[in-house]
Order: sequence, then C-alpha cells, then structure tokens
Amino acid sequence: MGCGDSKPSEPVLEGRAEPNPENPIAEFDTTMGSFKAEIFLDRTPITASNFIDLAQSGFYNGIHFHRVIADFMNQFGCPHAKDPKAQRAGTGGPSDGAFKNLKTGKQERRFNGGCIKDEHTSKDSNAPGSLSMANTGRKDSGGSQFFINVANNANLDWFSPGESKHPVFGRITEGMDIVVAISKTKVDSNDFPVEPVMMNSINITMVSKEV
Repeated sequence: MGCGDSKPSEPVLEGRAEPNPENPIAEFDTTMGSFKAEIFLDRTPITASNFIDLAQSGFYNGIHFHRVIADFMNQFGCPHAKDPKAQRAGTGGPSDGAFKNLKTGKQERRFNGGCIKDEHTSKDSNAPGSLSMANTGRKDSGGSQFFINVANNANLDWFSPGESKHPVFGRITEGMDIVVAISKTKVDSNDFPVEPVMMNSINITMVSKEV
C-alpha cells in the first residue's frame, strides 16, 4: 500500500490505563476461541471508526492471522489472508471510500489503496494486550491490518524515538489467554500458523446497544 501525508489535527492526550465504559467493545470470534477488546473511540476516533466500519461490514470475516510471533504479537486484517497460505498475505487493505467518524459525525476517507490518516493523538503504549495499527513505515499507510501485542513493545510507539510509528487504538479486556495461545501456535518460516487461525466474526457493541 502506498499513501500520502497528513498532520494530526487533535491535541495529544496522555495514555490511560483505566477503561472508558462509554467506548465500544469488540468481540472477536476465532477458530481458537473468543476474546474482547475496548476500542478507543474517545482517543483515536478515526482509527477506531475505520475498524468498526470494517468489522460491521463483515470485512474481517473469514480472514486468517497471517503473522504470529510468540512473545511479540499477532498480526491480522489483510484481505489476501482469506487464503491462509497466500503469498500476498500482509500486503492488502480495504478499498478506497468513506466512513463515518463515530465521535464527530463527520465523513472520513480511505485513500491511496484503502489507507487512513495516521492518528497520533493519544500516548497509549504498545503494551501487552494492546491493539495497534500495522503500516508500511510510511506516513498514512495504515488500512485494515492491525496487530495485538503479547509483550511490551514500547519501541513501536508513535511517540517513541525510533522510526516505527504504530498508534494503539484498543486493549484486550477478556480472553488474553486466547490471544497468547494464538501467538504460540506452530508457524512456518514466514510466521504463518501451520494450523490456520481464522476470524469467524467481529461484533461491535456499545453500552446497551450496537454502534
């Protein structure tokens, strides 16, 4: 994916450890079990809204985890990975188009191969259990792919001094044991799980109602 540049338009917030009960909850149903995550709509509304829009459209259903590394992370969200052995797994994203920012009500867009704006607005670290946007290393190159950290990967924080810039947009709230188990599955030389791990569905809920 190739994408253009953007500048953050929101003030930078400090990371927060405590959950926000008004944030959406995503329930991930995989072939290895289920887990839940708080999605940080309050702090990363573009990234969160993009993820919610894709989840509610069924985009993620049937996609396999294409890269899992024990004591590091599980990566997911490439549409090419509907074929668990696809050589192009890890290179794809959604189509260009528009989606609603669920915090502001404004229309956001996916562009240049389904990418969204980098959202460097909250200093939430790539701690164990965090959901973080995957990208190519260029500005504005995140789309549908993300990874779930199973270790402290603070070197990947967008506010760290290194070159890696991966904004966190959620945190596991239930089922971290399933996430860790996925990371420990046997893999081939490309870090593909030998026994494919598929996402059956992702269900998004708010407090007492669906988004």
